Amino acid sequence: MTTALATDHHAADHAAAEARSVELDRRVRLDPGRFRMLTGDRPTGPLHLGHYFGTVHNRVRLQNLGVDLFVIVADYQVLTDRDVADRLTEHVEGLVLDYLAAGVAPDRATVFAHSAVPALNQLMLPFLSLVSTAELGRNPTVKDEIAHSRQSAVSGLMFTYPVHQAADILFCKANLVPVGRDQQPHVELTRTVARRFNERYAPAGQPVFPEPEMLLSAAPLLLGTDGGKMSKSRGNAIPLAADADETARLIKGARTDTERRISYDPVGRPEVSSLVLLAALCQDRDPHQVAAEAGDGGSAGLKRIVTEAVNEHLAPLRARRAEYARDRGLVRQILRTGNERANAVAEATLVDVRAAMRMDY
Repeated sequence: MTTALATDHHAADHAAAEARSVELDRRVRLDPGRFRMLTGDRPTGPLHLGHYFGTVHNRVRLQNLGVDLFVIVADYQVLTDRDVADRLTEHVEGLVLDYLAAGVAPDRATVFAHSAVPALNQLMLPFLSLVSTAELGRNPTVKDEIAHSRQSAVSGLMFTYPVHQAADILFCKANLVPVGRDQQPHVELTRTVARRFNERYAPAGQPVFPEPEMLLSAAPLLLGTDGGKMSKSRGNAIPLAADADETARLIKGARTDTERRISYDPVGRPEVSSLVLLAALCQDRDPHQVAAEAGDGGSAGLKRIVTEAVNEHLAPLRARRAEYARDRGLVRQILRTGNERANAVAEATLVDVRAAMRMDY
């Protein structure tokens, strides 16, 4: 396939995926109770504004619609590209606090730790038997992670990462997974695992697992303070947990350009436009309006607008976080309750899996 044809093919695939996602979102809004969603994060540091506007905000929206939300604190997956999981307890509790601050409701969502659900991880063995090593090696996320790995050699855990994610999604029989464009191959492999398991083991017309559908994120990309992708590991992020002064300091140090007239031009002026977009997202406004307001104020004027918008938007989140942080026992209890529910769901799924595989002896 020539480069031009391949580009056209990928564009057509993405357009089709976006059309399916729009239709899926419509069905979710019509009947949210039919859907169970699995999502989550690795506890490697605090969540930042990129996470919030990219995924967390949408999780809360779907939860509030009535979707059954499962949020995994993927502590085992910290080990995929690290030799040790440093400060893990601190990061796990911090992640739960960030979720609660953002609006994840413990009475409507199941927040649980990966390592606390043995039956989930037991699904890895039959699932690995359904996937070839060539398929794992072709996964673009695995290839990218391997290329940027901090380790001298690739671990088996890193190589089997997509199957781990399939177990995360399918243990609770989730039928809805919110994803960014770079995560689509993981969900495709999960759909493949579900389909192959059903074809190999399930009675005709009685599938054990659903083939989860992808809800594509419409969130635009927020750049970090250095102009690169906002990332925990790159030290260029604005954490949700930062106070107002720290947020002001980080925004003040963000990279811009020398042109005084502020405009919204993501291609021509990516750093300036990312700041404009951040203010627009916080204020629920069109970014062109924000740029017009900044006018000829230059980067200093723009950064004042952005700082005020971010701090105003995050004020209620910070208040909720501080309230929960005062009672770490409550945070641990929320996690324990989530672990208990996740274990009950995983055990029930494992019963179905054993019965389908004729291993219920």
